[in-house]
Amino acid sequence: MVHCSCLLFRKFGNFVDNLRLFAKGGSGGMGYPRLGGEGGKGGDVWVVAHTKMTLKQLRDKYPQKRFVAGAGANSRVSALKGSKGKDCEIPAPVGISVKDENGKIIGELNKEEDRILVAEGGLGGKLLTNFLPLKGQKRIIHLDLKLTADVGLVGFPNAGKSSLLSRVSHAKPAIADYAFTTLKPQLGKIMYSDYKQISVADLPGLIEGAHMNKGMGHKFLKHIERTRHLLFVVDISGFQLSSQTHYRTAFETIILLTKELELYKEELQTKPALLAVNKMDLPGARDKFQDLMNQLQNPKDFLHLFERSMIPERTMAFQHIIPVSAVTGEGIEELKNCIRKSLDEHADQGNDAYRKKQLLNLQTSSEPPSKHAVTIPEGVELKSTNSGIDRNTIWT
Repeated sequence: MVHCSCLLFRKFGNFVDNLRLFAKGGSGGMGYPRLGGEGGKGGDVWVVAHTKMTLKQLRDKYPQKRFVAGAGANSRVSALKGSKGKDCEIPAPVGISVKDENGKIIGELNKEEDRILVAEGGLGGKLLTNFLPLKGQKRIIHLDLKLTADVGLVGFPNAGKSSLLSRVSHAKPAIADYAFTTLKPQLGKIMYSDYKQISVADLPGLIEGAHMNKGMGHKFLKHIERTRHLLFVVDISGFQLSSQTHYRTAFETIILLTKELELYKEELQTKPALLAVNKMDLPGARDKFQDLMNQLQNPKDFLHLFERSMIPERTMAFQHIIPVSAVTGEGIEELKNCIRKSLDEHADQGNDAYRKKQLLNLQTSSEPPSKHAVTIPEGVELKSTNSGIDRNTIWT
């Protein structure tokens, strides 16, 4: 465990997803009282989005993390109206939320060349100011990166998310047999035969208590806020972080992952979600998958396994449940097709309106927490492990 903790600290330090900066607008130029001349306005400080920029590059290029715009020119006989000071631009990656020191969002950068004014230059001296210039605005700002992707992989360490990402896309994430292999977000793209592309993000693994910022906590959870769909990835054999922690079955893992999302931000439960049951190549996996499907059909019969505080108020609605093996490739094509189908089904729905409606449903629901149901569509045999359960198999 000591080895893992040191590795986690060392490697995660190479990835930067939040940066604190100082920004100051330029001072205005002096006015010219005798001739009524007006000094130039100070330059402004802008945060500008660039697709090839990262926060780590920004930090390394500007280690002082200070950005000051130019001062406005003084008024003079040859130029009674002073010229404006030079603006200062802070290059930032796409997917940034810009916040002030109190955490209030100033704006967001969602595409190339988006820009946000963060510190305004001072006015030049003129009659109203007794020809004295004003100082520029000073501000501490925070650049907060939230990964943007079509699908975000959600799962505890060693669920096989990195292996799955490498199977469905062209990404080459680090893969090993110990917990916390993925220590920074990895992005991949699923390429389809008709040239459609879907972006998938493998995010650092959660642990129990992530909502309280344990482990990678909020560094993980904040990134899934911008993903359009969630893909839960669970190990059919269950999960145990260490000899000092509880062993969790695949069913318990699903419940606990859902609870972590709920406790961090309830709205995350309104996102469309799929479930990939991984490592189906392991001995006994078929029987365990049968058990899992039985638990998903009758969850209330198994809630006695949990402490009351661990049971989510409302479970995730899985559009598809697909048994897969990232090692052998079993179910991978089916998974890719299900991901596309789910995205296409929600493409015409306004994401914001859809989530607000779903969140309202969550808030006004009067159903008791333990009342859950799973509907298996006609014609689907649980013994069939070569194809996924279709979108009618959901938790409600």
